[in-house]
Order: sequence, then C-alpha cells, then structure tokens
Amino acid sequence: MNNFPKRLYALALVAFVLWSSIFIVREGQTAMVLNFGRVARTNLSPGLHFKVPLIERVLRFDRRMQILPAEPERYLTAERKDINVDFFALAALTDPQAFYRATGGSEEQAAQRLAPIIKDALRNEINSRTLQQVISGSRADITNKQLGTINRAAATVGVKIVDLRIKQIELPTDSDVIQQVYRRMSAQRQQVASRLRAEGEEQAQRIRAEADRDVVVLVAEAERDAQSLRGQGDAEAARVVGLAAAKDQGFFAFQRSLDAYRKAFGKGDSTIVLDDNDPFLRYLKSDR
Repeated sequence: MNNFPKRLYALALVAFVLWSSIFIVREGQTAMVLNFGRVARTNLSPGLHFKVPLIERVLRFDRRMQILPAEPERYLTAERKDINVDFFALAALTDPQAFYRATGGSEEQAAQRLAPIIKDALRNEINSRTLQQVISGSRADITNKQLGTINRAAATVGVKIVDLRIKQIELPTDSDVIQQVYRRMSAQRQQVASRLRAEGEEQAQRIRAEADRDVVVLVAEAERDAQSLRGQGDAEAARVVGLAAAKDQGFFAFQRSLDAYRKAFGKGDSTIVLDDNDPFLRYLKSDR
C-alpha cells in the first residue's frame, strides 16, 4: 500500500512524457521541429508525430494559399502620367525553413517583406507602358510578365506567389490626367456632333432641293393644264359666240356694242371724243 502513491506518480510522469512527445499536424498544415532553436526536422506532413519533450519545440505553418492585400499604389506610365493601381496576391508556403529564418514564422512580417517586391515589379512593368496600354490592355499581361521576377525574390522568404491580380486602375483626383481625358472625350463628342450636324445639313439641303424641284414641276404642270383649259374655254366661247352671231347678226352686233360701252364708260370718268355720225354711237341715239 505504501508503494501506491509512487506508482501513481510514475504513471502520471509517463503520461506527461507521452503527452509531451506527441503532436499532430492537421490537414493543410506543415510543421518544423526545433532542437534548442536549431532546425531538426522540417516539412512534416499531416498526421501524428513525435518529439523529444522539453528539448524539441514544434512550429506549425499553414500551407493553404493566403491573400496578401496591399494598399493602392501610385505609379507613373511611360509618358509620366499618374495612375493608382489596386492589386492583391495569392501566396503559398513552399519552404518552411526559409520562411522561419526570414520572418521568424510571422505571416504579417512575410506580407511586409513581399509587398515591396510586388510593387517594384509592377512599377517596372507599368513604367514601360503608356496610359492607353495600361487601361485598355489586358491586366493579366502586366502581372504575368512579372511573376517570374517576383517569385525569384519571394523564394528567399520561402513563399511562392501563385497569382497576382489587378483589381482596379484609377486616375488620381489630383492629377491633370483626368482633365486631359475629359477634354479628349469632349473633343471626340464635338467631332461626332459636328459630323452629325454636317450630315443633317446635307440631308436637309437635298430634301429642300428635291422639294423645290417638285414645286417647279407641279407649277409648270399646273400652268400647262391651266393654259390648255383656258384655250379650250376660249375655243368653246368663240364657237358659242359664232353660233349665236350666225343666228342673229343684229343682236350680236348690239351685244358687242354694249360690251364696248361697258368697257369704255364703266369707270364713269372716261372721256371719248368722236364724230356725231361715228358708228360707235349708233345704239346711243334715239330713233324718235
């Protein structure tokens, strides 16, 4: 009975040693074992592993891809025009030992080390392009050309940049580029408006010319028809008068004399000097 506490202590010590010797690496992780601060084992795969208690220490790292955000950076194009570029990178751990030596295992410090590398690579690419090429060109072309350069520098941190994406490209509000763009857009709109006005004026002139031509043709045709009708009327009137004159020549002469009197004295202020025996006055004389 006196040995029971000793056995209990021995079992507790054994359990503590076993518990301190076992560690688990989860899926999506890798681990590194340090022996008094020196790297003893690295790149451990997921599963159950053992270590020496109190002598060895375990560091676990996430092998999954991580997003490395960055603040929008201001760059100059080939023609020295300012643009703001907003981007992000996808990074994955490739060398835990190099990662630990470069950053002490801190992901935040790794992001701070990688950000200048990515920004400098983008700056070199954007500096060689014009504003038109940067804005209208493929963003993937800008980033893909620099991935090799970026990963050669990122290898010293034990990280690989899997993908680099440009989210947005903006013109700085304090830059004269926006005003230049607005002026260029205004000039383009003015050109389009001038062209449309010229085309409209051309169409209007053509329509007016066609309308004037139609008016001339219609008036000419109407005048022709009117003259034809007047000729037909005059001919019919002459025929009717001729028939009437043939039936009663005296009455016809009297009617014509009345028409002549009406034309001569119709206004009431006409003066005609004739001989007393002039035939023009024969119907004005009384027979009594």
